Amino acid sequence: MKRTFIIFLIAFTFIFTHCKRMDETEGSQMSSIDNTIIENTIKELVKKYGSKNEFRIEHGVKQAASLWMNEDGTAEEFQQFCLNHFINSDEELDKLFNRLQTNMEYIRGYFRKLNLELNKPLALDIGEKLPIDQDFGAYDPSAHFEDDFYKNKIAFQILLNFPYYSLQEKIKLAPSWSRKQWAYARMADIFNSRVPAELNQKISKCLTDADSYISEYNIYMGNLIDKSGISYFPADMKLISHWGLRDELKSHYGEPDGLVKQNLIYDVMKRIISQEIPEMVINNDSVKWDPVENKVLKNGKEIEFKQEPNTRYKYLLDNFKAMKAVDPYCPYYPTYIKRKFEQEFEIPQEKVYDMFVKFISSPTMKKVGELISKRLGRKLEPFDIWYDGFKARSSISQEQLTATTKAKYPTRESFQKELPVILSKLGFSPEKTAFISSKVQVDPSRGAGHASGAEMKSDISNLRTRVGKDGMDYKGYNIAIHEFGHNVEQTISLQDIDYYMLAGVPNTAFTEAWAFVFQKRDLELLGLKETNPDKDYLMTLDNCWSAFEIMGVSIVDMEVWKWLYANPDATPEQLKESVIKIAKDVWNKYYAPIFGVKDEPILAIYSHMIDYPLYLSAYPIGHLIEFQLEKFLAGKNLGTEMERIIKQGSILPDEWMKGAVGNVLSIEPTLESTEEALKHIK
Repeated sequence: MKRTFIIFLIAFTFIFTHCKRMDETEGSQMSSIDNTIIENTIKELVKKYGSKNEFRIEHGVKQAASLWMNEDGTAEEFQQFCLNHFINSDEELDKLFNRLQTNMEYIRGYFRKLNLELNKPLALDIGEKLPIDQDFGAYDPSAHFEDDFYKNKIAFQILLNFPYYSLQEKIKLAPSWSRKQWAYARMADIFNSRVPAELNQKISKCLTDADSYISEYNIYMGNLIDKSGISYFPADMKLISHWGLRDELKSHYGEPDGLVKQNLIYDVMKRIISQEIPEMVINNDSVKWDPVENKVLKNGKEIEFKQEPNTRYKYLLDNFKAMKAVDPYCPYYPTYIKRKFEQEFEIPQEKVYDMFVKFISSPTMKKVGELISKRLGRKLEPFDIWYDGFKARSSISQEQLTATTKAKYPTRESFQKELPVILSKLGFSPEKTAFISSKVQVDPSRGAGHASGAEMKSDISNLRTRVGKDGMDYKGYNIAIHEFGHNVEQTISLQDIDYYMLAGVPNTAFTEAWAFVFQKRDLELLGLKETNPDKDYLMTLDNCWSAFEIMGVSIVDMEVWKWLYANPDATPEQLKESVIKIAKDVWNKYYAPIFGVKDEPILAIYSHMIDYPLYLSAYPIGHLIEFQLEKFLAGKNLGTEMERIIKQGSILPDEWMKGAVGNVLSIEPTLESTEEALKHIK
């Protein structure tokens, strides 16, 4: 009896708050239907079908009305549409749902397939890029999807028959939902906005342009020199910013001249952030560059140069403007910040921010910093946010690792053939190993690496990674294993799911977590065994420090977007100044007390800020998820557990975590285990 009463209260609260929210949207530019028509339509439907589905009727009519525009028909035509298309029968509603999800799989699948093919010349290292390729890459085949489905009224049939739930409502109701109810809710999530096609196309163009800019942002390391003209890197080394630069910096811990190389790389990063970098040294091997003095030499003589003209910040600003332009067409999530966190991540931005601040403010971080300083035998440098000495591979030189990977994977095809071996080593059954391997294709990437998941069961996922002419170096291998983790998750969460509308994971942080789980086993997969009895403690410290680093970067990303919304008319120059100020402010507040140096801009180097708007929070959340997964997976078969956990699909993050490991997402397991590790590692 008590349980029934509680359910009644929740339902009553939901109806009240949702109807209030729907009423608040009716005055927006979306709706051409007034309250009188809405109430009359609800009364007519209740009169026609009775009170059994009164909640769905009230909900559906208000939903449809909130996005009905004059071009869709008159008020009388709206009312007639609702009377004709509301489905009262559970059996008929099931039929409609099944037909819709089948067709959505085709639509999403072929949109993704077409987009992938059109972007091949930009994304893959398969030959010359032509100017026309940029135009095809910027074309979004799905740009007119919303327009078309509102015009043909399919969107309104979904709005009328499948209740849409806000994040707060999902959090309240989801624990009692069945799998079918979850799938119905995901169907309703498709149409909660009405963005004009030209704006979707603009977003696609801005993102493509930014991604192309980043994909070609390479530094020829052999051409870097110090003030004496000495070069410290191989002549043929070309590194993409920021990934390649960061990973190269990480690789030099423990080397005799490692600190010199690391400082040189950090000077390059600071020139990129400040846009003082000479434009002619970007993706160009014809000149020498001293990043400390910022001098360019050609044929041994210093030459004049132009700095990059705030291009980095122009792309960021263009993305902001494109995203902001759709705000008026998204009544439930009227800013890109809300769309990213509440709609996509399904974790409120305020909760994410507070969680990150509590983590990086923890006294535990100072203790870890002191341990790193002790292990290095020197004071911390700003770039030690990427300290890599807790990993097992820190005892193996980069040259040894690269020699191993190049011998093992001389070509892209050789890595493709290794996929079944990798899966078998991770504990997948022979049948599952063969199936997943058949659904993943390895491609040669122009960028650092990327995984693209299939959207329909008949398609394959793509693993993009860099493979040099003389084979796959260790950095490329490490990234490839990370991306393969994405592909395995993408394959299982599509192929083994009970309802297509639940395909995937709660958000990108969860696929990042699985990628981290794979990446952490890269040496094991190479056949290099770690016998250190402190291995688990070291892994804990590594996870904690990685989360500490990327949480600060993510806070900078969030603060930049808040600033952009407060200053929508900013110039690239003003944006650059603000990004640097925000990065320094975050550094001074949370990192300077540990590192002992102020006003460092390093947290602004991440390329994701430029071509993946507000994506960065997925990484620290992913580290927290990964840690909870790893604790649970200890002593268990990874392949078997991964299959079980991923089959939950795209439900709420905390519900997924409870089903996976028995607890909600939290910073506490990482911090508590780190404190324990600090007692053992000196």
